[in-house]
Amino acid sequence: MMQIVRQPDKLIKKISICFLILFAHSCIPLKIAPNIEGEKIGNAKKFKKDLPNFNGFIFEDTKNANEFYNFINAKYNLKHTFVDSNVPISINNKRYYLSFFERERTTKTLNLIPIAIDVAVESKGNDPLLENLYTSRNGSWYLILTVTDPEIRDCLNPNYPEHIEIVNYLKKLKNEYFSTNNYIEAYLKMK
Repeated sequence: MMQIVRQPDKLIKKISICFLILFAHSCIPLKIAPNIEGEKIGNAKKFKKDLPNFNGFIFEDTKNANEFYNFINAKYNLKHTFVDSNVPISINNKRYYLSFFERERTTKTLNLIPIAIDVAVESKGNDPLLENLYTSRNGSWYLILTVTDPEIRDCLNPNYPEHIEIVNYLKKLKNEYFSTNNYIEAYLKMK
């Protein structure tokens, strides 16, 4: 009979240890930035609410701020005029319009250990020590490219007739952006 009583005690002890380990390593995610390897096609408005309701070619931008702007400006010789919206491009001798948006998405977590430590410190009448560590935040920047035709139709819609050609063009553009350091090269490649 004593063994029966000890087994639940062992089980409770194991559960308590597991709970303490989880608590010690726990962070509660409040926001999670997407992990995009390569690129993806998705609704731009669902990615970030301030974007247009078109499909977007989305990828993480690991370069510095405004690098894509400078790349597009040099590649299409735009002279800093309408660089981020309705840039005329030609794919298979057809005119399309490229727009792009730079947006940050963040991962924000609630860290339980600093909160627990400060609760213990405050219970002894002291001021909290770790208030700045209650949450942690890190972000990534993403580029969202949209393409429309002269009738303002969403060319990244999977049902659009030239969808595959446009996606392939954007993949090449993305690869060229990441492989080009001197944006004059991009302009010269275009000629």
